[in-house]
Amino acid sequence: MQTPVTTRRAVERALFLAALALVPAARADEALQVRLPGSWALFALDAAMPEPRSPEPDFSAAIAARKSYSIPALEIVGFDFLLNQYDRHHFPGDDFSTNLRSIRRNLRSSWVVDRDPFLVNQLGHPYQGSMYHGFARASGLNFWEAFAYTFAGSAFWEIAGETTPPSRNDQITTGIGGTFLGEALFRMANLALEHDNLGAWREVAAAIVSPPVGFNRLAFGDRFRLPFPSRGPVYFTRLQLGFSGSEPGDMAETSTVKLSRNEALADFFIDYGLPGKQGYEYTRPFDYFSFQATASSANGFENVLTKGLLVGRDYQSGENLRGIWGLYGNYDYIAPQTFRVSSTGLSLGTTAQWRITHSIDLLASLLGGVGYTAAGTILSSAQNDYHHGVAPQALAALRLVFGGRAAIDVVGREYYVSRVAAAARGGHENIARLDAALTIRIHKQHGLTIKYLGNRRDAHYPDTGGITQKRETVGIFYTLLGHDRFGAVEWR
Repeated sequence: MQTPVTTRRAVERALFLAALALVPAARADEALQVRLPGSWALFALDAAMPEPRSPEPDFSAAIAARKSYSIPALEIVGFDFLLNQYDRHHFPGDDFSTNLRSIRRNLRSSWVVDRDPFLVNQLGHPYQGSMYHGFARASGLNFWEAFAYTFAGSAFWEIAGETTPPSRNDQITTGIGGTFLGEALFRMANLALEHDNLGAWREVAAAIVSPPVGFNRLAFGDRFRLPFPSRGPVYFTRLQLGFSGSEPGDMAETSTVKLSRNEALADFFIDYGLPGKQGYEYTRPFDYFSFQATASSANGFENVLTKGLLVGRDYQSGENLRGIWGLYGNYDYIAPQTFRVSSTGLSLGTTAQWRITHSIDLLASLLGGVGYTAAGTILSSAQNDYHHGVAPQALAALRLVFGGRAAIDVVGREYYVSRVAAAARGGHENIARLDAALTIRIHKQHGLTIKYLGNRRDAHYPDTGGITQKRETVGIFYTLLGHDRFGAVEWR
């Protein structure tokens, strides 16, 4: 498990990443002085943000005419330079003391699997990649162009930002996971910019969610001020604040660290581009996506989960079924105190809504695919005690909606971390997670949720044998609902 010092440094580094993107180039020398608040700013966004009162104009042609290929390249290089300078002054050792000799050595070196702490590799690197992606998207580039910039920016950091040999696992989490995370953040930031009712706060909200969006709007004036056109998606948001606890027997008795039986939680969730709206098209990557992040008083982030439709199309069957299907990309980070797992992957699947009766709807996502996954226990005192491997993965997310009064959510995830593409240690792990919740709307957009969360890890390694870890919690939450009907779409 992360030590307090390591966790604090990791959080400070993440805040510094965001600060760099918010400081104009002319004031880059002040970047080290920026101090961001320690609150969970993302969860302070208005979860009940209403949809635009009228269709927003489509600025796609104007954005494409103003786009730049050179600006994001310079921003990424400058961002990496400032980040390198920060790291070499705040982290011990010479991992960031780069020079021409270390760059030449890394250019000739074979790519390896590094053993940096889990929090750095599986959360810090994807967030760093989301910055690269955001710079490119905020400069007018499309998703695939931004993906290329993110992948190249990650490679540039691996070769020129660190003295250690370039890492292929970092290239995946930063270059690919960072793209998936960055696109979700970019879309949410621009969704806020489309809402005039937020006033001046929309600029603040957009910059908090995606700092590169705020940076380019501040640094380049009118050139990049047109918001990315959402084209009117149906979306559902939910903000939950509450407490969760587990039985003593559910906690690992052999842990080398003190685990918290009870924890305060803040959870934000958005389902964007829900199927069923007439005229809405899925022609761009992430025209449908979901994003969830949960902050915990026990260990910082309990999860960060995003999936988006990369390539696909919509479908319908009769009068009662509407859906989309295709290839999804996902970035998952889950850390329920006893173990941790993170995956960057691709899946085939579908998201659909079935109108069972005039007042009962079933919303579902069913996905199956494969990801490059890291998993391990926190029982060990070593921060880098985790395992990489190719992992078949599956997701089933169901929401049964009873009009505007109540909803039952059940989400199951499973990862099998295999020996394929694993480190020399070998071994395999099977991780399953079940999230079940009942939400009752009490008044207007205010509700109450009772939630069960179960996590289980079964692992086997040649040097340690088999181990089973599990944790089950039950919690109660105040819920702020984004819209009536819990995201169910009316199409007739």
